[in-house]
Amino acid sequence: MVGSLILMFNTHSGLALALLPLLLLTSLVIVLFSIKMEPLYRTVQKKLDRLNTVLQENIAGVRLVKAFVRAPYEEERFAAANQEFSDRTIQVTQYMSVMTPILGLFVNVGMVIVIWLGGLQAIKGDLTDGQIIAFTNYLLTTMVPLTMMTMLSNVWAGGIASMGRIDEVLEATPEVQQPAIEISPPEPLRGRVVFDHVGFHYTGASDGAVLENVDFTAEPGETVAILGATGAGKSSLINLIPRFYDATTGRVLIDGVDVRDLPQDGLLAEVGIVPQETILFSGSVRDNIAYGRPEATEAEVIAAAKAAQAHDFIMKLPQGYATHIEERGVNLSGGQKQRVAIARALLLRPKILILDDSTSAVDVETETKIQTALDELMRSRTTFVVAQRISTVLNADKILVIDQGRIAAQGAHRELLRSSPIYREIYDSQLGNGYAEEPSLAGMLNGAPQ
Repeated sequence: MVGSLILMFNTHSGLALALLPLLLLTSLVIVLFSIKMEPLYRTVQKKLDRLNTVLQENIAGVRLVKAFVRAPYEEERFAAANQEFSDRTIQVTQYMSVMTPILGLFVNVGMVIVIWLGGLQAIKGDLTDGQIIAFTNYLLTTMVPLTMMTMLSNVWAGGIASMGRIDEVLEATPEVQQPAIEISPPEPLRGRVVFDHVGFHYTGASDGAVLENVDFTAEPGETVAILGATGAGKSSLINLIPRFYDATTGRVLIDGVDVRDLPQDGLLAEVGIVPQETILFSGSVRDNIAYGRPEATEAEVIAAAKAAQAHDFIMKLPQGYATHIEERGVNLSGGQKQRVAIARALLLRPKILILDDSTSAVDVETETKIQTALDELMRSRTTFVVAQRISTVLNADKILVIDQGRIAAQGAHRELLRSSPIYREIYDSQLGNGYAEEPSLAGMLNGAPQ
C-alpha cells in the first residue's frame, strides 16, 4: 500500500490527492466496522460457551437424563441455546455481507475517478494512456489490501473477543499467595499440627462462617478423626492444612510455623491427600499410583497397593499394574478407585496424611482390612480422617465432633461417649447403645450392633 501510494504521487500528484479522500474514507469505514464487530463477536463467543456447556452437561449426565425421562426438556434447552448462537452468528454474517459490496463500491468509484480525471489530464497532454493504466493498477494494489484488511478484521475482532474472555481467567488473582519471605520447614518435619483459634469464610465476609474458633492440637503420629453432619465444615477444616484455602482468622501451624509462611511446594510435598472425590488420570494403574513419585520402584508401588488393599483386584485386571485406566477411571468401580487413590497417597510417605471420607465407597470388610493396614502405616505420621462411619474412627487418638463450624466436643472414643450427647447420638444411630462396649470386629462385619 505504501509503495503504491508513493508511485501514485510520483506519477501525478494532483490525481493522487483526488483519490486520497476516498482512501481515507475506506480506511475509516474499516475501522468503524472492526469496532462494531468486536462486541458482536464477544456475544457470539458467550453464546457458543453456553451452547458447549449445555452439550457437555447432557453428554456427562446422559444416564441421569434418561433415568428421569428429561430428554425432551434437554432437547428444548439445547435448541434454545443453539438458536441464540445461530441468531448472533447470522447477525455477524449480515454485517460482513454488507461490508464486502461497500468496499467493492469504493474500488469502482476510485476507478471512475482515475479514468475520468486521468482522461481529462490526458486530453491536456499531462498524462499518457500508459500512465493512466499504471495509475489504475496502483489504485487496485492500494484498495485490495484494504479489502483484505476487512477480512482480517473479522479474525481480529473474534480474536479480541476470545482474548478478553481468556484474560478474565489468566488475570484473576489467586486468593492463596506465596509468602513474600519463605520459611523453610524444620528438618526433619515432625508433623505437629496446631489450629490456633481458626475461623474461615469462603467469601471473606463475616456472614456465613464455615468455621469458627477451631482450636486443637494434633501431636506427631496421632490420628485425629473428624465427625459431623453434612455441611458442618469437615472438608473445609482439612483443606486449610495443605493451604488450599487460607484461614480468615487465626493460624494453622505445622511444627510451629504458620502454613502461610511455608513455600507451597514444600508444604504439599509433606502432605498426602486422599480426596473425597476420587480423581484418576488416563494411563496405567501403576502411573496413577506413582503419580506423586514417578521414580518409585515396582516394589514400592506394590507395597503401597497392598497397604491400600488394592493389590488383589489389580492382579485380576487384564494386564495387572499395566492395565490402562480410562478417563476419570470409568472402567473401575468406586471402591477400586478409592483404593488406588489411597495407594497413591501412601506411596508419598508423607508426614501428614489426610483421608477425606476415603473409604465411603468400599464395603465394611474391605474398610476394616484397609484400616488395619493403615494403623501400622499411620504410627509414624500425623493422620486426619474425615469419616461418616463411626466404626472408622473408634481407635483414633482424638476425635473432633464438628457442629455448625465449631468443635462441639473432642477427645477419645470412651471419653466422648460419656461427655458428648452429639457423639453418643451418632454412635447409637450406627452401632447401638451408647454406653456399650466397643463393637467387636465380627459384629461390625456382620452389620449387627453390639
